[in-house]
Amino acid sequence: MATASDQAAFVVKINRKTQKFYEGLIEFGLLCCGLLSIVVTLLIVGVLVYGSLEFFLYHDGHLMSASQVGSRVLYFFTGTEWTAGFADAKYGIFPLLLGTMTVALIASVIAVPIGLTTAVYLSEYAPPNVRSFAKPTLELLAGIPTVVYGFFAITVITPNLLAPLFELLGIYLGNPNNQIAGGIVVGIMIIPMVASLSEDALRAVPRTLRDGAIALGATKYETSTRVVVPAALSGITASFLLAVSRAIGETMAVSLACGDTARIVWPNEGMATMTSFIVRVAKGDVQHGTTDFNSLFAVAAMLFFMTLAMNVIAQRVMKRFRLVYQ
Repeated sequence: MATASDQAAFVVKINRKTQKFYEGLIEFGLLCCGLLSIVVTLLIVGVLVYGSLEFFLYHDGHLMSASQVGSRVLYFFTGTEWTAGFADAKYGIFPLLLGTMTVALIASVIAVPIGLTTAVYLSEYAPPNVRSFAKPTLELLAGIPTVVYGFFAITVITPNLLAPLFELLGIYLGNPNNQIAGGIVVGIMIIPMVASLSEDALRAVPRTLRDGAIALGATKYETSTRVVVPAALSGITASFLLAVSRAIGETMAVSLACGDTARIVWPNEGMATMTSFIVRVAKGDVQHGTTDFNSLFAVAAMLFFMTLAMNVIAQRVMKRFRLVYQ
């Protein structure tokens, strides 16, 4: 006859088996979620590669010869004209690439110094109550829809800021769509990313370094700029690279602010970026299966691998220059 202690031991054993089963089920669910993100990424890459191959190998559904394929590949990477949708269309990605890099450069010039300065203030100078209010408020900028930024560029920045400035300097402003306005709004968009990631890197620097610098006679400013910032350089550099990749991949803001005309012009005029071209083609006006439609995949693949390279470089920088403190 089983005693009370035997029954209690049996119940504990059952409970342990049940707990182990549920833990295994949770672990399997987490594994599936992790694998799902990898599978989705691979599917996206597969779609881009397949569509790109159709663009480089076929012309309106007809397989091209080897010489024609070589000519298309060569002109795609070196050509200076993008006239998709016109008769005798040419597919040289340089105008789209130039527009994308111009907007990213302008955005970086705006976001990097402002974001880093903000991060230094929040990390080294701001009182705790100011920091607890300012940082979440700053990060609200990242939650504003990008189409709002684009509308803000063409209704506020261009007519109220750039137009008077250009008139004063005697520079012609072609139309509301221009690369400078696009770069400004994208720069505003990525300031929270630079500031937040840089501030996290600065606050990760051990307090002992700050105290040691001050004990040696350094001022607050000298401690911040000559000790804390160099110590957090890996995280700061990674935040810069991630912000630039975000600027390169921005879509709706630059589509509204810069326009979708693929041409090589000065920054005070409208110029298409790779993302704005993708938006124009994805609207549905281009017939499915044509060369113009398949060019969308080639441009998207170029954009994907550019942003992927930026993220890989950011990770390498963090690993290469990370300082390990005991």
